[in-house]
This record gives sequence, C-alpha cells and structure tokens, in this order.
Amino acid sequence: MRATADPLREAIVDTALDLGEQLGWDAVHLHQIAQALGIGLADIAQRFVHKDAIAEAWFDRADQALLAVPSSPGWESLDALERLHAAVFAWLDALAPHRRLSGQMLRYKLQPEHLHLQALGAVRVSRTVQTLREVAGLKSAGWRREAEEAALTAMYLSTLLSWLRDDSAGAADSRDRLRRWLARADFIARRLP
Repeated sequence: MRATADPLREAIVDTALDLGEQLGWDAVHLHQIAQALGIGLADIAQRFVHKDAIAEAWFDRADQALLAVPSSPGWESLDALERLHAAVFAWLDALAPHRRLSGQMLRYKLQPEHLHLQALGAVRVSRTVQTLREVAGLKSAGWRREAEEAALTAMYLSTLLSWLRDDSAGAADSRDRLRRWLARADFIARRLP
C-alpha cells in the first residue's frame, strides 16, 4: 500500500504517468523521469527499485481508493453484491484518468522476458481480491471462501479486461458485465448447502 507521504515519490509517479501518456509505458525510462524532475537516478532508486515498482505505486493509489469506499455514506445499507460492485468500480475509477496507460503497464508485465513481473502480478491480483472481500464484508470460510475467491478472481479479471477495452466514458459494458457475474454468483451461492 501507499507509504508515508513523500512528495518526491509522488512526483516520480506523476512524472512517469505523464511520460507514459506521451511515449507509451514501454518507452518510459528511469533516466527520462530523473531528467524531467531534475534529480538523479539515485533519488529514484531510493524510492523505486525498477520501473515496474512505479507502476505498482500507481496501482497502490487504486488500492487506497478501494480501502476508502466503506466510509461512503450509505455503505452499510448496501447488500454484499452492491458493495462488491461499488468496490470494484472504486478501484477502476481511480485508474480511469490513465486507463489506456494502465493497460500498457499490465501488458508490460506480461512480456515473455518479465517472468518476475508476472509472478508479482499474480500476487497483486490475489491481494486485490482479498481487499475486495474485506471491503465488501464477505464472511465465508473454508471451502466456501475458496470457491468465493476463485469466482471473485474470475469476475475481477473479466471486469478489468472489459474495462481496459471499453472506450466509453462510463465503462457501461464493464459495469453491466460485473452485475451479470454477481447475479450469477448470488444465484449459485443461494443453492449451495
């Protein structure tokens, strides 16, 4: 999650995002970020071990938005499915200003030579799903929790992929897809012993 406030750390992330929007994420280099900020590479290295760590800091911002959503007015009156829906879209809405670039960051992780980033990406997905469960207040345990996590992971990834491809301002297709997933999951869950 987000570390204590470090203005230079935040400036590095913001500058990387700006350069990424101009050049594409693959073309962004740490020395360009340093030059744009008028700092040395050592200043960046003290905060980020590599470029993907900057991308992770961007996704950490979305995690913070996700963690803040339970303080929204009326949160407790929502049922679990409504909380899950709101939680997923709080995360995606935080990424929306750089949606295209966020997709490029994810594709960068999937490049064949980036096996280490792919492993970290799997951990990120698992951590986000766990945070979604906690934010939504899901209480299952044992095999039900395992099944719920598998289904929630599939829903989350399907929604994310749809959202990344959706060019509409409101990402309506992604929201509808998640609603359908959640309705199916609820239908199945009600029939389990």
